[in-house]
Amino acid sequence: MLDTPSTRTRFSRFLPTLLLLLTVFGPISMDLYLPALPALTAELGAATSVAQLTVTACLVGLAVGQLVAGPLSDRFGRRGILLVGVAAYVATSALCAVSPTVDLLIVARLVQGLAGGVGIVIAQAAGRDVFSGSALIWFYGRLTVVGGLAAVVGPLLGGQLNTFTDWRGLFVFLAVVGAVLLMTAAMAFPETLPVERRTTGGFAQTGRDFRVLLADRVFLGAVLSQGFMYAALFAYLSGSTFVLQGVYGLSPQGYALAFGLNSAGFMLFGYLAGRAAERWSLAGTLTLGIVVAGLGALGLLAAGLTTMPLWVVIVSLLALASGVAITSPPATTLALVEYPHLAGTASSLLGMVRFGFGGVTAPLVGVAGAATILPLGIVTTASIVLAAVAYLALAARGPLSEPPTPARSPIRWNP
Repeated sequence: MLDTPSTRTRFSRFLPTLLLLLTVFGPISMDLYLPALPALTAELGAATSVAQLTVTACLVGLAVGQLVAGPLSDRFGRRGILLVGVAAYVATSALCAVSPTVDLLIVARLVQGLAGGVGIVIAQAAGRDVFSGSALIWFYGRLTVVGGLAAVVGPLLGGQLNTFTDWRGLFVFLAVVGAVLLMTAAMAFPETLPVERRTTGGFAQTGRDFRVLLADRVFLGAVLSQGFMYAALFAYLSGSTFVLQGVYGLSPQGYALAFGLNSAGFMLFGYLAGRAAERWSLAGTLTLGIVVAGLGALGLLAAGLTTMPLWVVIVSLLALASGVAITSPPATTLALVEYPHLAGTASSLLGMVRFGFGGVTAPLVGVAGAATILPLGIVTTASIVLAAVAYLALAARGPLSEPPTPARSPIRWNP
């Protein structure tokens, strides 16, 4: 049971680190093999556009996987759903490694994304199960930091591994990482959702839970604002390589440095946002993040309308990424804090909207080709404006209470 001293000790020692790791292995699947994508395309005899569907399929899977796993974990518990998801991730990563055709690889990548999404949603929901008050905000800040770290480590690690293995070897590496996480979770992740706190009623109850959440102005505003913020972030991830290398002529090494700077900003400001939301306010921190990201988007728009020096574009990209990071901890807390009994379902909607909106906007930055920055400026500016509208029209007008500290909580993790 959760209330025994031995279980509390196990949680306090292993749970934060394990949950942070579980948020990484899904997203890192998207970009670890990107350095080997040209070789993959040539070996499988696929068109470039078809090979790029392997990235899109994983992104779609990450979004849908969270939407499915969250409600299931509210009903059946976190541990079993997590172990099934990680086991499926291992199996599909191995299938990716031996895929003889690009068609099978696309299907395997979709399922790999579905399984990877389980780790993200369980980490957020389990965090809500066992943390409360300031520790909850701190935890979500750390999730943001780890997400930024994954964005840095994925392409860089993939590039290093690609020097002595091919794209199939990269998927074998992912399978091994998944297997290690599976064994770790099996040994160190007890159930965080007791039977008496689980939902009942099957699919009909799940539908009612969704309706309850979507009828909440604060929840809906927080989720929609995050969706649009991450739409801007995915547009940046999709378009920055064309802008910095195609328009401004940076070498691959120069682009890696610029990308690393922006990702470092994402991690730093995600960490600071967790502290600010804890000590200042959720609403104030969220508003600050939208403003910072908006300034970055306007800088990109200005660079698309008139010639700007490279440093303006790099600073604008840094501000955009940092602003998104600032909004993530307070928005995640606002979305999940009032629904401890529906943490999985609430987390699934949040994750689905983040990845879903990002998947829609990412291709838009290339509509005018790789020789202009204007589409990136337009997409990011429009996304931030819509995020601000969603927040001001919904969440800011609702009862924005700070996260309560329950009188009795299974675990209080005080970092």
